[in-house]
Amino acid sequence: MARTILIVEDSKVDRSRLEKLLSGAGYQVSSVDNGSDALAEAKRCKPDAILMDVNMPGMDGFAATRALRGDSATKDIPVVLVTAKDQKADKAWGQMLGAKGYVTKPFSDEQLLSQVRAL
Repeated sequence: MARTILIVEDSKVDRSRLEKLLSGAGYQVSSVDNGSDALAEAKRCKPDAILMDVNMPGMDGFAATRALRGDSATKDIPVVLVTAKDQKADKAWGQMLGAKGYVTKPFSDEQLLSQVRAL
């Protein structure tokens, strides 16, 4: 059975690229464009992993990751942050919030897929 990945990305271009990349690699893909929708979708579709952008309007990826970790229904879903934020402090904060991986934009297809496969 194909694993399901939830993509949370407000940029249509980036979201489309991730959808094509992951579905081409054999994953089932679901996607939303903001953090609060990510919480609802994660509960609804119970994905095997979540690729989370950080910079989004409304609830950002850090806040959404913290909310996912704090909910018993979603706390065990691994989150990989996919973001242009490449400072050590951002990576450390992501890890503190419970993210299982961190990919900085721009990324190569192989870089992203290896993070997903490692989960």
